[in-house]
Amino acid sequence: VQLVESGGGLVQAGGSLRLSCVASRLALDAYAMGWFRQAPGKERQFVAAVKPNGGATILSDSVKGRFTVSRDNGKKTVYLQMNSLTPEDTAVYYCAEKRRSNFERLRSSTNDYDNWGQGTQVTVSS
Repeated sequence: VQLVESGGGLVQAGGSLRLSCVASRLALDAYAMGWFRQAPGKERQFVAAVKPNGGATILSDSVKGRFTVSRDNGKKTVYLQMNSLTPEDTAVYYCAEKRRSNFERLRSSTNDYDNWGQGTQVTVSS
């Protein structure tokens, strides 16, 4: 199963981007989805996650109030809306999935996800 991210690019500080992650599987509604990012020379860090039914989300403190995560299971797509971008948001952004129940809590560790996309580059200029 492939996860394919898109929507990255170059944007000025204060701007917005919306990332998409499309899954090639038949159905996505049994999978928790996460967004992570990795800047050059740094470890991959958690950004956001959403439950299989979209009923709950979590965000890292560094993006709360600026980013939102959502999903459209009918389109097998997860979104990351990024507003008020800063140069510190520059990174390769990855989506990831893990089969979970909606009753399970969302996770923020890379070890909690077992299928990853190839990433999309986001560059924010000052």
